[in-house]
Parts: sequence; C-alpha cells; structure tokens
Amino acid sequence: MDLRIAHLYAHFLNIYGDRGNIITLVQRARWRGITATVQPIGLGEKIDPDYFDFYFIGGGQDKQQQTIAEDLVLRADELHKAVSSGAVILSICGGYQLLGHYYQPHEGPQLKGISLMDAHTVAGNRRMIGNVVVKRDDGTTLVGFENHSGKTFLGPSLKPLGKAMIGNGNNGDDMFEGAVSGTVYGTYLHGSILPKNPHFADELLTQALARRHGKFTLSALDDASELAAHKRALSLPA
Repeated sequence: MDLRIAHLYAHFLNIYGDRGNIITLVQRARWRGITATVQPIGLGEKIDPDYFDFYFIGGGQDKQQQTIAEDLVLRADELHKAVSSGAVILSICGGYQLLGHYYQPHEGPQLKGISLMDAHTVAGNRRMIGNVVVKRDDGTTLVGFENHSGKTFLGPSLKPLGKAMIGNGNNGDDMFEGAVSGTVYGTYLHGSILPKNPHFADELLTQALARRHGKFTLSALDDASELAAHKRALSLPA
C-alpha cells in the first residue's frame, strides 16, 4: 500500500512550521508499513490529477500569495478533477484563502481563487494572533496557533472545521474556524496542526488512502507524546 503526496508551492508557502504537516503524515503512514512519497509542485509544473492522493498547500504572506495566485488558477481544473476522484486537500492560512472565490488584500488587485470552497477572504484591520482551540461537531478538539489579518467568510452551504473556543477563528466575528467541503480542508491553524492532533492526521490519512485502496481501519499507534502535547496546548492562554 502506498500514499502519494503533492506539496504545492513548497518554496513559497511554508511559514510557522507548516511543512511539519507533511512530515507527520508521511511518518504516520510509514509507522504502519505504508510507503509514502512526497513530490514538490512548483510554479508552472503540471499536476496529474489521477496520480496524487493528498495535496498540501501551506501559508504565506500577501507577497507569496500574489506570486502563486495566478499559477494556482491555471491548475484549477486539475485540482477540481483530483478532488472529484477522491483526493484530499489540506490548506493552511494563505493556501486556504486561495481555495475560496477570492482574497482581497489591503492594497492591490483582488486575487482570484479556484472556488474549491464557497468562501471569500478580505484583509482586516486587526492582526489575529495567538493560541487556538477548536471544538468539532463530534466533540473532539483541535489545537494550533493563528497569525492572520485576513477575514474568511463561509458561504451558507460550507461547513466549518469547528468552533473556536479559544482564539479568533476565520474572522473573529462568527467564531467558526476553518472549513470542510468533502475531502477539501482549510484552516488557519499553524504550529503545525497535524503533529499535535494525531486523530485529525489519521482522519486525513484514511481518506487519502481510500482514494485508491478502498475503505479500511488504520492500525493504532502509540500517541502518548502527541496527546500530551495536545493536552498541554488545551491549557495555554489565548
């Protein structure tokens, strides 16, 4: 059994330890005897939408988003096709914003997104920074760190990843955090999100493997260290 991962714009969108999400996913697969390979996808490089099981897009500042936004639009059809075949996408912060309809910076033209999510983002006047605790519908929690001024608003049919019990979430107003559309996930949680949230990492891993290998249950791992980090993060101040 193998897992094929595409890391989009690895040299542009990789702040606050976002690459740790790739490292975590690969290691949790390998601990279970699953071969995991990672291929960086840069500007102008084509994507085979039938090949990859998992796509990762990290966060970046406005300058980096402006660099990759036009290129991302050019591969929108490829990514839409990949998702329709069951591929999983995890996007963080700046990457998350560009999966929506658009991002409007403070200065400069609107950056068109690829509409994988019914959402849009506008630059806010306040920096939202600090620890975050998110409660999901199933009662589980996600922990991480946010640092953004962009305010993301979800469309009426788009489900949030959860509710921000600590922190600002998508926009500091409705207290939703992140978004989920089928197998497409977006969040503002850096830090990175997957090492401290092993249950979420396995959720994504299971979905990604199911694209070519079918449904199955992952074997259990000793997550004592990961869960201790998660528990500690739950008690940190905002």
